[in-house]
Amino acid sequence: MAPFDLESYLTTQSSRVETMLRERLDRLGPAGAPPRLVEAMRYSLTAGGKRLRPILCLTFADAVARASLVSALAGDAASSLEYVHTYSLVHDDLPAMDDDDFRRGRPTNHKVYGEGMAILAGDALLTEAFALLADGPEPVRAALCRELAVASGAVGMVGGQVLDTAEDRPADLDYLVRMHRLKTGALIRAACRMGALAGGGDGEALARAQIYGDAVGLAFQIADDVLDVTATREQLGKPAGADAEAGRFTFPAVVGLEASRRMANEHVSLAIEAVRPLEGEGGPLAALACYAVERKS
Repeated sequence: MAPFDLESYLTTQSSRVETMLRERLDRLGPAGAPPRLVEAMRYSLTAGGKRLRPILCLTFADAVARASLVSALAGDAASSLEYVHTYSLVHDDLPAMDDDDFRRGRPTNHKVYGEGMAILAGDALLTEAFALLADGPEPVRAALCRELAVASGAVGMVGGQVLDTAEDRPADLDYLVRMHRLKTGALIRAACRMGALAGGGDGEALARAQIYGDAVGLAFQIADDVLDVTATREQLGKPAGADAEAGRFTFPAVVGLEASRRMANEHVSLAIEAVRPLEGEGGPLAALACYAVERKS
């Protein structure tokens, strides 16, 4: 069996996501949204990136449906995930949070549009994500809204950010795992479950999506921590070593670089095993799990 061509797959799926994002954002102008606000939203939403979350969503939808699913439902689910992810980056970069000047190789939103507009652009992206999910007749949209809300709220991404910024944060592996399962992992898990829901998956498919999402979410964050130690500024599109400079506890800092890599690979193996019944051997979900730890940026 020939190895899965992940590079071509990512190119095709990324193009699919970019088209979905542009089409949905373009609706806001005619609907009456202020042009400057839409411009600020577009600046960050269309800045590129890996698009891992929407691609995972679409890939699970395709795997469960056993066909290429090109539907408004899957597209809205995938786009809503990237809206929420982008809002979180815009707010994370603000002076009150991580105080970053660059994101994906160019000035952060607040450096271009000012802090006030950056906050409002992030607010709008978050809110419009749920407008996208709710806009359709399919009953499953309510479940999709709940998945996204839980993953991005107090017991998900926002809760994880609070744990990450706590002044009394301990240099403890259990704390680190809990924090990242919320801050990064919750939205990745939601992407997988939302794809399975959008594709009409049953309870077993949802359970497998959850196992896969939990495993890939943690592996992805461990890989991020490793890259912060080993990659260059050019590879990352932002200053390297920022976590260490800010005094943050990372997986390499807590358990060491090699142990971190082993943990990431163990979670990738768990993810691949979980989706084998959905896609067989060597499918796109298995390749994406490997990509989560093998990427260079």
